[in-house]
Amino acid sequence: MKRTIDIQDDVRAGVYHDSAVKHVTGVAEYCDDIGEPAGTLHAYLGTSKVAHGIITSVDLSGVAKAPGVVGVLTAKDIPGVNDVSPTGKKDEPLFATDKVEFWGQPIFAVVAQSRDEARRAAELANVEYEVISHVIDASGAMKANYPHVTDPLKLERGNILKGQNAEHQISGQLRVGGQDHMYLEGHIAFAIPGEDEDVVVHSSTQHPSEAQHMVAQVLGIPSNAVVVNVRRMGGGFGGKESQMNLFCAVAAIAAKRWNQAVKIRPDRDQDMEITGKRHDFVIDYDVAFDNFGQIQSVDGQFAARCGWSSDLSGPVTDRALFHADNAYYYPNVRLTSRPMKTNTVSNTAFRGFGGPQGVIAAERIIEEIAYALGKDTLEIRRANFYGQNDRNMTPYHQTVEDNVLPRIVDELEESSHYQSRRRAVLEHNTQNSIIRKGIALTPVKFGISFTATWYNQAGCLLHIYNDGSIMLNHGGTEMGQGLNTKIAQVVADAFQIDFDCIKITKTTTEKVPNTSATAASSGTDLNGMAALDACDQIKERLTDWAAGHWEIAHEDILFLENTVRVGVQVIAFSEFIRMAYKDRVQLWAAGFYKTPKINWNREKGEGRPFYYFAYGAAVAEVSVDTLTGEYSVDRVDVLHDVGKSLNPTLDKGQVEGAFVQGMGWLTSEELYWNDAGRLMTHAPSTYKIPLASDVPREFNVKLAEWSENRELTIKRSKAVGEPPFMLPICVFEALGMAVASLIDYAECPRLDAPATPERLLMAIERMHR
Repeated sequence: MKRTIDIQDDVRAGVYHDSAVKHVTGVAEYCDDIGEPAGTLHAYLGTSKVAHGIITSVDLSGVAKAPGVVGVLTAKDIPGVNDVSPTGKKDEPLFATDKVEFWGQPIFAVVAQSRDEARRAAELANVEYEVISHVIDASGAMKANYPHVTDPLKLERGNILKGQNAEHQISGQLRVGGQDHMYLEGHIAFAIPGEDEDVVVHSSTQHPSEAQHMVAQVLGIPSNAVVVNVRRMGGGFGGKESQMNLFCAVAAIAAKRWNQAVKIRPDRDQDMEITGKRHDFVIDYDVAFDNFGQIQSVDGQFAARCGWSSDLSGPVTDRALFHADNAYYYPNVRLTSRPMKTNTVSNTAFRGFGGPQGVIAAERIIEEIAYALGKDTLEIRRANFYGQNDRNMTPYHQTVEDNVLPRIVDELEESSHYQSRRRAVLEHNTQNSIIRKGIALTPVKFGISFTATWYNQAGCLLHIYNDGSIMLNHGGTEMGQGLNTKIAQVVADAFQIDFDCIKITKTTTEKVPNTSATAASSGTDLNGMAALDACDQIKERLTDWAAGHWEIAHEDILFLENTVRVGVQVIAFSEFIRMAYKDRVQLWAAGFYKTPKINWNREKGEGRPFYYFAYGAAVAEVSVDTLTGEYSVDRVDVLHDVGKSLNPTLDKGQVEGAFVQGMGWLTSEELYWNDAGRLMTHAPSTYKIPLASDVPREFNVKLAEWSENRELTIKRSKAVGEPPFMLPICVFEALGMAVASLIDYAECPRLDAPATPERLLMAIERMHR
């Protein structure tokens, strides 16, 4: 089927995902679908069976003698450096040597002729330990005086002691659970050895360049000998940003060791047991406020379960502080992070990257104030919103310049009939003793950019062939979010040609070097601008050539729908390109983009870490059975700001998906470690993600069509991957309201997340006491 975009509508058309048909028909090729060369071997990991211990002996003779086994890899078989730490802290060995620090830590890899043989052989290892005491959560780590995995951050502005003069003060604690990524496609790496030092690695990774550098590091070779390819991922959500390093490294070492192709794909249990999650937090807060509910000061401590190594916990806990204000102005504020080491898997990036944990803390503070004053939470929110010309300085000293949140909230309040529905909920709760209802409207302000400033760059390699067809390669990775489709739309719009004239290729380190992870909601912002830069370079060359060839002014050359108008002539685009080729015009370009205006001084806790903010708001209405704790989400209304949307169809899909995934984090997805330190929720049978039946009964999602990014982003759009993830906090708060109704809303219910039916029932029992 041929697809075109409406040239008159610029790139805004709802072009469907470039691989949509392939997805639903099952022909989309993922890493595990790549044809295996003859003699391909398979690797599997042997892992620790204790949470913390000194390795006293390792006997792998049974593993080596098992059927089909070719060999076993341990730390002594690593040619280069035994480390795959993404931040260069050298605290994450590929294979443990003398000590293990979490249940599931890799100690060796077995390589066999089949995956089943490798998996069975891995169980035959005999490893003995001297067990050491362990801690598995942030509270336990602080009590045991465990170290931080990285330096804490402090954000401070004003003087929090001024809050002591306020009419009201409240202190509290909020515990926020973690979350498994639960991507459809698990981790996988497929390495093919080449001549000399060369190796090609196919992998499901969000960060091909980092995987390339890690493979080079463990092999002790330069990065130019390693190629990492990614065609598409079956989901990532941050779980494939740094966690893939382990699998790429093992596959590459084995491939070079035996000079055969090697694939490694853990089963779901091992995948969940040995790869990082969203960080769970223990948040302590003190808030002072006046009789009108306006915040005077906030003091917050954010302690996170980071796991056994630093991974990305530093920037994750930093970003939690960056978003601990959410939409609200704190005149006096002090926020501190405590990235705690624990004897659990090293937690990592997850959609929102610490931001959701910060935002939910801000919303808890608003809840506390509203219940204390007996007011609607929406009234308290409005009283504390950032201002337009004053009251607009964040705790990290960035001025909020593009605040459209009051308009979004006003429009959503009206379109969702929030006030009349809230009155109906209050009335319902006076007449029903068993089924209680709750309703809440919550906002989101989310900063867009990598806080590690150097990651805010992207490249693109664009080829126009002499028949007019285009090959597009950029540094971003496609994980189902539609990035490739959006970038292709940008290119199609630049040349005013049909979408189907563009071939989207795999992401490969061979074509665009030193790429940043596709993360931080920046994939379209960065790669779209890099692609546009490449288009502009080629168009400038073509325009210069045509002006000289036909001896006309530059402004008389226009790219129109699949044609080029040269003076009074109209030439088909393909013919125009063929003529330029014959006249030796360069028809390829390397585009580049770096985000302007941003800066960040971590030592001072000051700067402009974000290029702009994305905004949104949502209303949720819920019903809770007070006898069982079971609940239903009856209705959700969303109004979200994506600037001038590049593709409303894809953007609405991102908002809907983020909402449901965020709702799972807050209501049903619970990670549980037993006393021995083993993760027990390590499979879909024990870990509950949202089902189709959990989607809100009525789900109304709209984009703020009037919005336009004030900053010069690609076509004035805004990022959409992460910001809507925090919208379902409205569900969490609505559940809290339903519980609080049992004592006539006399106090904040102080739910911890996830608010599972069990937790709701326990909260209901507390209310009755």
